[in-house]
Amino acid sequence: MTKYVLKRFLILIPTLLGVSFIVFLLLYLSPGDAALAVAGPNATKEAVDAIRENLGLNEPFLVQYLNYLKNLIFHFDLGTSYHSGRSVSEALLRVFPTTIKLAGGALVIAIIFGIIFGVIAALKKNTFIDSMITALGMIGLAMPIFWSGLLLIIVFSTKLKVFPASGFSSIKHMILPWFALGFQSSAVIMRMTRSAMLDVLDKDYIRTAYAKGLSKPKIIFVHALKNAMIPVVTTIGLQAGGLLGGSILTETIFSIPGIGRLMVDSIKTRDYPIILGAIMLIAIVYSVISIIVDILYGFINPRIKAEYK
Repeated sequence: MTKYVLKRFLILIPTLLGVSFIVFLLLYLSPGDAALAVAGPNATKEAVDAIRENLGLNEPFLVQYLNYLKNLIFHFDLGTSYHSGRSVSEALLRVFPTTIKLAGGALVIAIIFGIIFGVIAALKKNTFIDSMITALGMIGLAMPIFWSGLLLIIVFSTKLKVFPASGFSSIKHMILPWFALGFQSSAVIMRMTRSAMLDVLDKDYIRTAYAKGLSKPKIIFVHALKNAMIPVVTTIGLQAGGLLGGSILTETIFSIPGIGRLMVDSIKTRDYPIILGAIMLIAIVYSVISIIVDILYGFINPRIKAEYK
């Protein structure tokens, strides 16, 4: 297991290098002038040229990228914001806990509702309840995060005035963003749980468990659900990473001061170090989550754990 985990972490290095190169290239090729955005629309050409030289934007692409890598690898430095002059690492760490709180709460909601409704749909296969849950899941898959967020604000903030429409300072503020971000993931987890449970409930060992007289809850939650969890865990891991990306829209809609909103503001001002640093941080978290999911496989299925040795 240790060798396997070490190997996976080593694979992170070329993955993150690839991500950094692609993002750096896209930012380099993107239209607009970062130096002009820093100087302002009324700045003189001399002032813009001076800022461009000071920021190193007049260097060729490869020189800029290699300088970025050198600072990142040898000094763990993500650079400095073009506009505030503050460290990118400092700016990201200031807002990252908020994004983790948002994505974490949404993931908990997605897991709870996704697994519960998935199990119920599987147990009530081809009934009205199954059809209703499946239809709800289809709505969740089809509804974009920004639309569900706006819909929740209109219903629960504007009409019913139950929850605030913006902010993230208390549990009451967190409810709508959590559900807006977690609804789509909940639908994905529900569909996978239902499919996996239907497959497991057809197995011979489940029929044997019924024949032995084991209680239905024990059969469902100990024997069936545990064996159905491998594809579900994979789905949860993918959704956990996806929620970090979805937080960009959610934070913008609900005015939450997290990484997503910071990225949107930085894109408007062409603050490339902030954008690149935020994407790198999200890529690292996503990769670490995938490794954790692989490790969890071993605890769920001992046969997989044996393959890690």
